[in-house]
Amino acid sequence: MLEKLFKLKEHDTTVKREILAGVTTFLTMAYILAVNPNILGTVMNANGVFVATAIASAIATFIMAFLANYPIGLSAGLGLNAYFAYTVCLSELAGEENPFTIALTAVFVEGLIFILLSFFKFREQIINSIPQNLKFGISAGIGLFIAFIGMQNAHIIVANEATVVGLGSFSDLDMVLALIGLILIAALVHYNVTGGVLIGIIGTWIIGMILQAAGVYTAGNLFPDFSNGLQLGAISETAFKLNFGWAGSHLIQFLAITFSFLYVDLFDTVGTVVGVADKAGLLDKDGNLPRVGEVFLADAVGTTAGAVLGTSTITSFVESSAGVAAGGRTGLTALTTGVMFLVSLVLSPLFLAIPSFATAPALIYVGMLMLMSITKVKFDGDIADSVGAYLAVVMMPLAYSIATGIMFAVLAWVILKVIAKKSKDVSPIMWVVFVLFALRIIALITNFQ
Repeated sequence: MLEKLFKLKEHDTTVKREILAGVTTFLTMAYILAVNPNILGTVMNANGVFVATAIASAIATFIMAFLANYPIGLSAGLGLNAYFAYTVCLSELAGEENPFTIALTAVFVEGLIFILLSFFKFREQIINSIPQNLKFGISAGIGLFIAFIGMQNAHIIVANEATVVGLGSFSDLDMVLALIGLILIAALVHYNVTGGVLIGIIGTWIIGMILQAAGVYTAGNLFPDFSNGLQLGAISETAFKLNFGWAGSHLIQFLAITFSFLYVDLFDTVGTVVGVADKAGLLDKDGNLPRVGEVFLADAVGTTAGAVLGTSTITSFVESSAGVAAGGRTGLTALTTGVMFLVSLVLSPLFLAIPSFATAPALIYVGMLMLMSITKVKFDGDIADSVGAYLAVVMMPLAYSIATGIMFAVLAWVILKVIAKKSKDVSPIMWVVFVLFALRIIALITNFQ
């Protein structure tokens, strides 16, 4: 049965190898079950976010397994969840009642748009229309933004009246423990330890608990509390909380938020899928990925389901490459990963007790991985490409907004192409993107409500 479903012999693999690869993939990406409630918990119920994340991840990964037959795990994307919580809810929608319901609605609509694009193959056309330099610049910018958030959560970077931001105090144990955690993760990854990021999170947390037991750490309780049960019912605090009323009465602002989710999700998914597929030897002779529409559909359906359940955009995880390195080649790897997400539901008190200083090192490390895209940016070529990529990199962390970084990058790229008399290089898709962001600026200027 498994052979017929996943074509194991055709891919020169076995059931045992695929299952081990699936567990490996889960171990390397399971940190999201601690990080996502930590980030989204700033604007919504953390327990509900945990349950929603686990279920939505399982749904999307199952679709990837059975429809696309690829060894790719999916869950709530880092960067996208930060944009959801810090930019949309706490900044753009500050003052609105239950802003997370508006953000979930935007994610839901984004997912529906991606489902349509997947069916009509428009998503592939959009990808091909985006300049490479902007893709790399945006990925690097997201990496810096994620790292910045991690450093703030761990008090490594703090507010400073004189310089806006500054270095935290080494007398703050949260900062010290986070730095230890970062070194621990880096060392584990260096020695190719399976699940190095997750082990680093847990190891840092254990050190904190030891210090608390010794009376050294006194900032809060670090031990998990199983006395209240699994709290799976907390999903009622996040599920089916869509707010179409606000979206209809604030259409321009809502479309801008939705488009930002949609645009960022494009880069997350495309970069991850192509990278993992290349490592697994799944690309064809022309460098294309067969059944790419099914891959995007898994991402889109997962995103839609996640919004209904109560979590931010679901996307393919680059950590899937760890499972590929362990021998995973088919959807059976993904199926195993999805099952592991469901199993994690019974461990919710454990994951939800993990403190910020333990998850922050994961954010900082993954930020570094994304920042590596900067090495692919060509700064000595076309001025529009150079400035567009540069603005994406610097504006995201400095403006504390992924959407703002993308907006500046796209607007500058199109304007400079026109100034350089290269407007023919601007595709119709990029003109549409340009107009949408221009409308967004008009909305910000006029404070459109």
